Amino acid sequence: MQIQELETYLYQHIPLTQAMQVSVLSIEPEQLILQAPLKPNMNPHHTVFGGSVATLATLAAWCLLYTRLELEGIANHLVIRRSTLDYEQPIAGDFKAIASLEAPEQWAPAIQLLKQRGRAKWPVLCVLEY
Repeated sequence: MQIQELETYLYQHIPLTQAMQVSVLSIEPEQLILQAPLKPNMNPHHTVFGGSVATLATLAAWCLLYTRLELEGIANHLVIRRSTLDYEQPIAGDFKAIASLEAPEQWAPAIQLLKQRGRAKWPVLCVLEY
């Protein structure tokens, strides 16, 4: 999947991404990077609203799995089962979410499980930078 194709998909199917002005910086099988500007995501303290931080991190993780499954030709209905986020410091500028598989070696066994049972899970790690 190409960058513009994913951005178009997000804007059409997840309207919040357009309001946040999310852009796709990079799509690789092992890593996906999303970015959003400060201005449409700013809170009254002139830092990024916590909900925007959580949204961009969740989107990056979801997009990594979505694009990877698409690459393998597997139709999917992804559901985020669990998410935790540690807010270590305020974000005072444009910000990025960098998603990667927590255990890449589990990809192939999970694909087999998905094909057999219709369900699988992949832990994804997402780091935010600004």
